[in-house]
Amino acid sequence: MTAAPGGTGFTGFSDSAQAMSLVAFSVAAAITLLLCVMTGPDRDDLDGFYTGYGSLSPLRNGLAIAGDYISAATVLGTGGVIALCGYDGIVLALSTALSLMLLMFLLAEPLRNAGRFTMGDALARRMPGRCVRIAACAVTIAALLPMMLVQLAGAGQLVAFLLGFSGESLKTGCVIGLGTLMISYAVIGGMKGTALIQILKIVMLLGSGAVVAVLVLHRFDWDPGALFNAAAGQSGAGEAFLHSGLQFAGGPASRLDMISSELTIVLGGACLPHITMRMYTASSARQVRRSMSWAVSCVALFVLVVTVVAVGATALVGRTAITGADPQGNTAYLLGARAAFGPGLSTAESLLFTTVTAAIFLTLLASVAGMILACANSLAHDVFAARVQEMSAPREMALARLSALAIGIPTILLATLVQHHSLQPLVTLSFCLGASAIAPALVYGLFWRRYTRAGLLCTLIGGSLTVLALMPGTNLVSGSPVAAFPHADFNWFPFTTTGLLSIPAGFAFGWLGTVACDRRTTQEQRREYEAMEGRILAGVVRR
Repeated sequence: MTAAPGGTGFTGFSDSAQAMSLVAFSVAAAITLLLCVMTGPDRDDLDGFYTGYGSLSPLRNGLAIAGDYISAATVLGTGGVIALCGYDGIVLALSTALSLMLLMFLLAEPLRNAGRFTMGDALARRMPGRCVRIAACAVTIAALLPMMLVQLAGAGQLVAFLLGFSGESLKTGCVIGLGTLMISYAVIGGMKGTALIQILKIVMLLGSGAVVAVLVLHRFDWDPGALFNAAAGQSGAGEAFLHSGLQFAGGPASRLDMISSELTIVLGGACLPHITMRMYTASSARQVRRSMSWAVSCVALFVLVVTVVAVGATALVGRTAITGADPQGNTAYLLGARAAFGPGLSTAESLLFTTVTAAIFLTLLASVAGMILACANSLAHDVFAARVQEMSAPREMALARLSALAIGIPTILLATLVQHHSLQPLVTLSFCLGASAIAPALVYGLFWRRYTRAGLLCTLIGGSLTVLALMPGTNLVSGSPVAAFPHADFNWFPFTTTGLLSIPAGFAFGWLGTVACDRRTTQEQRREYEAMEGRILAGVVRR
């Protein structure tokens, strides 16, 4: 999964289309900011800021979950991998859907039953302690910060292209301006405001994408086989485009690398904090189940849409044009959408293509706003509010909004520094932390009776440190033309992700930390879990 495009090269993207897209983006930004102002919570309404009062219907909540889950990195990055690597990219897209299904069937209800506002609430319910909340907050920020940098840098580059800016200072100004807008969404709108933006985004993204997918299939007489054969012919890889192994063909252990990458996406995507945070916006466990059913359906539709559009881009435009626009293929989705209309856009086609680009803009804006909100909620609720026994609601609300600024401003500054590098390692880092630290902590914390506070801290800290130690040695950081540092070569861990070692390490650290505790501590914390096991697993409150 990769970043939004950092360059130009949109074939056939005329000045009039640029102007229309800019107008659409401006209108979308104004409408979404107005929605945040109108739906924002009062200054003393914690439930309103953190969960949106749990007032969203299952359909709307499911759309919001799907909107949070389908980030710009997912749309553009997955589309790029499908366009360039064919079969392997489709497997990647299916892994994103499988990840949300894992959340739906395994973690969604226990998370809703155990938590209140944040992931720290869910973990601290059975293992109270400020150290647990601080560790949960630190891992939340560490997992989401790289993803926020990718989304923000990509948004700035894309808007700079639309405005026709080529100077570095002007591109940096776009990043700063968009970052300010994203912070405003989180500070003003809270959970309900950002949820409405996610709903608007997912409806536009899936609606416009479905129309483009239909147009692509129409170009090939409704024959998917003809579409894929044409794509294979234009891919530069021939029949290999239709078989497994193209994405990881250059590595010494391509099969292991593929397994590691897919496992990281499945476990990491399901457990990222801005996704699990959405479980608390449902009013009951039944509402969670229904919301997740809608979310999984939306993501499954997205997988179908992005597959058809990205393969259509390869078939209609060709690999050379796609890599010429962006070496990692991040423009494939937009190129496929543009090519589906053929030469010479009518007014209706121009409006539809404008809707596609506006949906991408909304995806960039909404994704970062949701992540900033997740980090701010954790910082305010788990770190600051947990220090005070009875903190007033207005004061905690003020802290949450200040925390959004404290998270957002450094993110903007860092995004201006990394915007000209390959950002794929940052996306991978987020998923690796989710799979190696957060996933083991949630699985053990929700289901293992013997799990102790020491085991939890070992999981979060040990899993995170393992990822941070291995990540600099992967293929994405150095040793290849598309790496973050293409002219250096300190590639000592020849895999795309760290999951092959870091995921087992995360679970192993949790087990070792638990068994190393003395017997009395283990038994005491086991009894504490048994006292609330019914509530966590089934929502049953003991009388």
